[in-house]
Amino acid sequence: MLTILHFADAHIDMANYGRHDPMSGLPQRVLDFLKSLDTIVDTAIAQKVDLVLFAGDAYKDRNPAPTFQREWGRRVMRLSRAGIPTLLLVGNHDTSPALGRAHTLDPFNTLEVPNVLVLDRPVFLGPPDLWDLPLQLIALPWISRSGLMASQETSSITPETVNEAIEERLIAIVQNGLDKADPGLPVILTAHASVQGAVYGGERTVMLGSDLVLPGSLVRDPRLDYVALGHIHKSQNLNENAHPPVIYPGSIERVDFGEAQDDKFFVIAHVEHGHTEVEWHKLKDIRPFVDRSLRLKIPQDITGQLQKSLPPASKLEGAIVRLVLEYPREWEAMIDEVALREYTSRAFEFHFIRRPMVEARARLAQDESVGSLTPLELLDRYLRLSHVDSSELDELQKLAEEIIEEPENQYTS
Repeated sequence: MLTILHFADAHIDMANYGRHDPMSGLPQRVLDFLKSLDTIVDTAIAQKVDLVLFAGDAYKDRNPAPTFQREWGRRVMRLSRAGIPTLLLVGNHDTSPALGRAHTLDPFNTLEVPNVLVLDRPVFLGPPDLWDLPLQLIALPWISRSGLMASQETSSITPETVNEAIEERLIAIVQNGLDKADPGLPVILTAHASVQGAVYGGERTVMLGSDLVLPGSLVRDPRLDYVALGHIHKSQNLNENAHPPVIYPGSIERVDFGEAQDDKFFVIAHVEHGHTEVEWHKLKDIRPFVDRSLRLKIPQDITGQLQKSLPPASKLEGAIVRLVLEYPREWEAMIDEVALREYTSRAFEFHFIRRPMVEARARLAQDESVGSLTPLELLDRYLRLSHVDSSELDELQKLAEEIIEEPENQYTS
C-alpha cells in the first residue's frame, strides 16, 4: 500500500488583504499561505510518505515575483532533500501567459531537481517514470484553449468547438492510459480541471456550459484507484462511499469571502489496487473571514444595529471582515463609520461597503393620469410604494376614507 499526500491550489502569492510583515518583508497574507504549506511539507516528511502529489496552482499570478518563487522553491527543496518523490501538476494559474514562454514550475525541470517531476503535458507514467514506485499515473494538466487551437493537429477546429475537442482529447488520453495499464498495479488520475457535479466555494455547482468541464463518468471509472484533483477550492469527494475516491482537497487557505465558511484540508491517501483509504487533515489556525450584511429598516440606534450585525469585538481579532450595508439614502448622515471602525479595530482588515437605496418613483400606466385617480387610489399607490406593513395598510386606508368622507357628510346633513 502506497501512502500519498495530495494537496492543491496553494496560491502562495495571494496578498490582497493586510499589510507587510516588518520582519520578513512579505505580505502578512502570504505568510498565512506559507504557514499552511509548511504544515503540509512537515507532515509529508514526518510521516515519510511515498509520494507528494500537488494538483496545480502554486501561485495566483502567472508571472509571480521572484520573492514568491523563492518561497515556493524553498518548500519544494525541503521535500527533495528529504528524498520524498514529488509531482507538480501545472494548473491554470501556473501556465505561461503566452505561447513559447516558460510556465511558473519550469525551473524545476530546467534544473533537474532530484525527486521532483513537473507534469506540464498529458501523459501516462509507469513505475520506471515514477522512481520505481509500484504505481501508474495519468496526468491531465490545465490545457488552454489557445494552446490547443495553435497545435497543428487541431488547427482545423473552430472556437465554437474547442471545448468539445479538448474534452474528446482528454477522454482519449485517460482511456488509452487505462487500456495499457498493468492490471496488477494501482492507477491514479490527477487533473487540474472542473468536474461535472462538483461544488464551488459559495455553494455554486459546476455544470456543463461554456467552460470545459470533465464528465463525472470519466473520473469515476472503477479501474482507477485514486483521483487527485485541483482547481476547485472547496474540499469534497465526488464519489463518496465508492471506489475510486475522487478528491478535491481544496485551497490551503481561504482566498476570498466566497470561502468564508469553508474549512481547509490536505489529504493523505493509502492506495492499493482495488482499495483506497482517505484521511482528511484539517489545516489549523486558518485566518477567519467574517461576512455580514444588514439592511436598515428603522433610523433609531443605527450604530447599535451595525454592531449587533457583527460578532462580538473580541471575536473579530485577526479576522478579515466585510459588512455590506443597505440603507435609505436620506439616513446617510446618521451612520457613524468612525464608531464602527473603532468596534472592528482588532480585525486584521475591515471592509465597509455602503449601498444607499433610492426608492423608485411610482409610474402610472400609459392610459392613466393623476387626474384619473381618486385621492384614495393615489394614497393606496403611495402606501404600497412606501412598503407599509400589510397589517397596517387596511387600517390606514379606512382612516383615510373617514377623513375624506367627513367634510362631504357635513355638507349633506
